[in-house]
Amino acid sequence: MSLRAVHLAAVVLLAAGQATAAAIDLSKPYGNKSGCINKNGQQVYAEDMLLLTEKEFITVASACTFTEKQAQADGSLVVKAQCQAEGEEGESPGQFTIKRSTKNAKRLVIADEDGTVMGEVSRCR
Repeated sequence: MSLRAVHLAAVVLLAAGQATAAAIDLSKPYGNKSGCINKNGQQVYAEDMLLLTEKEFITVASACTFTEKQAQADGSLVVKAQCQAEGEEGESPGQFTIKRSTKNAKRLVIADEDGTVMGEVSRCR
């Protein structure tokens, strides 16, 4: 193997290691203040509620259950889900991108499939 090939392989491995290190871990819930209060079930009603868990994304008006999660090269997570909206029957497909906040790496930003930011959440205590 040439020196150039060895160098290229090292760069690829390094990049893969960095992507893994930056992976988003949803094993513990994330939310805003009212989302975290409601992490174990409805405790309070709040218009701004956001709760993100390993299996779902819940807002005051909808509940989305994840059907697929794909880690992206930039460290973000693209999630496909089936969503139920308050007051509507049945489910509709949804897609979200979850990435680290540029302002605070401990926070996550959730955007819909159009790129509209739905909110920013922190790990619940």
